[in-house]
Amino acid sequence: MTENKDRVILKLSGELFGENGNHIDFHKYNIVARNLIEIQRKSQAEVAIVVGAGNIFRGRQADSSVDHTEADSMGMVATVINGIGLREALVRNGAEDTRLMTAFNLPEIAEPYIKNKGIHHLKYGRMVIIAGGLGHPNFSTDSAVAQYADELQCRLVLKASTIDGIYDKDPKKYPEAIKYSEITYREALSQRLEVMDLTAFTMCMRSKIPIFVFDIKDLSRLPDVIRGDYSFGTIVRD
Repeated sequence: MTENKDRVILKLSGELFGENGNHIDFHKYNIVARNLIEIQRKSQAEVAIVVGAGNIFRGRQADSSVDHTEADSMGMVATVINGIGLREALVRNGAEDTRLMTAFNLPEIAEPYIKNKGIHHLKYGRMVIIAGGLGHPNFSTDSAVAQYADELQCRLVLKASTIDGIYDKDPKKYPEAIKYSEITYREALSQRLEVMDLTAFTMCMRSKIPIFVFDIKDLSRLPDVIRGDYSFGTIVRD
């Protein structure tokens, strides 16, 4: 893979777009959009974004009696709602050429995801939001961001989390948990660290794309990360 030194891909969890019991909060779309516009302005990076749908529905939330592939399809469609909301907020705040692409055809709403078309948009400075996961059940949006990072020739995966990096155990349950400033893919896999799913870690290891895990509260600091400052999160690489 030939990576682009100024191209990154950001994974945004759906939980970022809901608040106080509301599944969808347009104020939150607005906050994230303004941050993204400022990040691109300061860093001059080419930015792709993969959105999740944890605020609306995840396939794994379905009852065990429900066909899990159908439940996953519902989750994939839910990501499109967040994609539309984020695109609207980006355009309204000045990023007028933002593109929403989906892994399955919704031509009245978004462009179908095509690798070369996505690269073209990024080269022209357009932010590209990708919704719909990989378009197939049984794959998470973590796996989607790893795959799209490879296809779009990104040099770094940025994983927004609700904690400030990767720990040896859940710091919300165990105050003594130890934070890693840096860890290898193989260590993350062998310890079964759950900040991203194992498939995503394996895919990034294969394509040799580092993953930076950080607290979403530090979203505005991403220009520092793009310049090589990994001090406030955890970097995963060989």
